[in-house]
Amino acid sequence: MKPASLHLRLLLGGGIATLAALAVAWLAMTWLFGRHVDRREATELSRQGMALVGALHGPAPPLALDDHPQDPRFQIPSSGLYWQVLGDGAALRSRSLWDQSLPNVASRSQDWTLSKVDGPFGRRLLVVARKIEFDGVPAQIAVATDVAPQAAAQAEFARELAGFMAVLWVFLTAAAFMQVRLGLSPLSALRLDLERMKRSVTERLPKARASELSPLVAAINDLADSREADIQRARRRAADLAHSLKTPLAALAAQARQARAQGATEAADGLDLSIDMVAATLEAELARARAAAVRDKGPPGVSRPASVAERLVAVLERTEDGERILMDVDIEPSLTVSVEEPILMEVLGPILENGARYARRRLSVSGARSADGAVSIHIDDDGHGLAMERAGAALMRGGRLDEAGPGHGLGLAIARDLVEATKGRMTLGPSSLGGLRVSLIWAA
Repeated sequence: MKPASLHLRLLLGGGIATLAALAVAWLAMTWLFGRHVDRREATELSRQGMALVGALHGPAPPLALDDHPQDPRFQIPSSGLYWQVLGDGAALRSRSLWDQSLPNVASRSQDWTLSKVDGPFGRRLLVVARKIEFDGVPAQIAVATDVAPQAAAQAEFARELAGFMAVLWVFLTAAAFMQVRLGLSPLSALRLDLERMKRSVTERLPKARASELSPLVAAINDLADSREADIQRARRRAADLAHSLKTPLAALAAQARQARAQGATEAADGLDLSIDMVAATLEAELARARAAAVRDKGPPGVSRPASVAERLVAVLERTEDGERILMDVDIEPSLTVSVEEPILMEVLGPILENGARYARRRLSVSGARSADGAVSIHIDDDGHGLAMERAGAALMRGGRLDEAGPGHGLGLAIARDLVEATKGRMTLGPSSLGGLRVSLIWAA
């Protein structure tokens, strides 16, 4: 199961949390707006009620009004604004109530009491009421208004606020995305550093870019130190074992020669075969150790292929195979490749030996730098060549260009391991001379 992205988790969490917070804020602000509208209406209704109190006159009973409130809505039936005075069996009402009356709203104090009730004409009303005594006569004054306009205003405010909150949520989510990207950027850099560590056991993570990552970086570096130490110990043991077996093998080879000199040819042949097999295994192990050491090194050195090839050709010209062929080097002296000189000699050495062994008359070494900066070295011979379906097998350990020839089939495989360890590649193909072309290519 593919693990969920940390970016996605944080972004989803932040988006959901922001949405929930904005929803709560929307509800709270809508409620507060409704309370504010109700309070403003209550203040206006209380002012109208105080005008009624001021207009009451006696002698009582009965109660009467010197003047009616001036708001024209009090004169229009079912206008949504009403007043009522009740006291000592008398009832005074606004014309807007017509033949209806306001419900009796209990008022427990001498202050204006605010409440919402179902009123006449099937409407919900906001009512302020107050008890008073006028010339010893108890009375109750109530002023009411229809809540529908306030509810409509509150609903319109809620809709507009919801639109604003939606836009705000988009901006906050975008800000959260940027925050997540910036907050997790040290982890992205850490991933790149780990990729470098995978390519070399000597690489270590640099100082953490965030203090929270310092313990993790320290733990990874400690683990890398431990891994490098284990690998180095294992390689030293393998190399020590391989070198320690060379002396017994040399002694066995001497005994095989003695046995052959004494006429025990069959026994000597068996010993030689066993010695060759063990020697091939040791050589392969040492080559593997060299390739691993090259792979784990830091920045590569630089060498000049022309100089290395000319020195190797000078040595091969003195061998039995080299004396019978013409060898030439066509590489610009200033050409350089990012491979240390000893490693390049180990790469070119077995390839040139193979070329000299199978060439009929000529062996050529050429090299150049391409337009994209890659360095290519080609070794061509005019031998019998190689079928392309056998090219892959020839580069395997123990693969042979000629099964009848001498050797263990390790030269090309070792050269390929070293080329790949230096981040290059090695290919086999047909040569313009008629034989085999071995190409070594290192990218820029």
